[in-house]
Amino acid sequence: MKYKWAALVGAPLLALASAAPSAAQTNEMTDKDWREWQPDPAELSMPVLDFEPDDNDVANYKKYYYFNRSETSFEEALSDLRFCDELARGLATQNYYSNAGTSAIYGVGGVIGGAIGGAMAQAIYGSAEKRAKRRVNMRRCMHFKGYARHGLAKDLWQEFNFEEGNSSVEEKERQNMLAVQALVASSDLPATENVGL
Repeated sequence: MKYKWAALVGAPLLALASAAPSAAQTNEMTDKDWREWQPDPAELSMPVLDFEPDDNDVANYKKYYYFNRSETSFEEALSDLRFCDELARGLATQNYYSNAGTSAIYGVGGVIGGAIGGAMAQAIYGSAEKRAKRRVNMRRCMHFKGYARHGLAKDLWQEFNFEEGNSSVEEKERQNMLAVQALVASSDLPATENVGL
């Protein structure tokens, strides 16, 4: 009899314990949580921005740069960077090589050939084009918000930036890098040349 009582009491407790999320599950942040995360700028490390540019660095300033605006708070810079990142992420399309006209001219063979050709072109050129479009969209958006753009060496840029081509960056990594970019964008930095839009 006492075993039945233990079974009657123990079964619901066991069910509750197994249904409750573990501590690890409740502490995991979702992508939405990361997009709303407000880091403490005091806990972030300022990346190295000082370097002696060579001709190759200067030629690549359209790719490798950082933003800065005087009298801007960290929170405002992070908000601006997130806004522009969302725009840049959303404005990049998946396939730049459409095959719309091939079916009208060549029928089913044109559709199949166009699909194969489009997929090959996307694999070869698509990633580079998506990265370029994202950079252009980020530059335009941040320029519109009044930020100056300063050139940076590729190896220094890679420490706190990311590129997206045919693959995307995990939200945690993206938001951590955007936070460091916001730290740079809101800091009082030595005057360097504004390379413009």
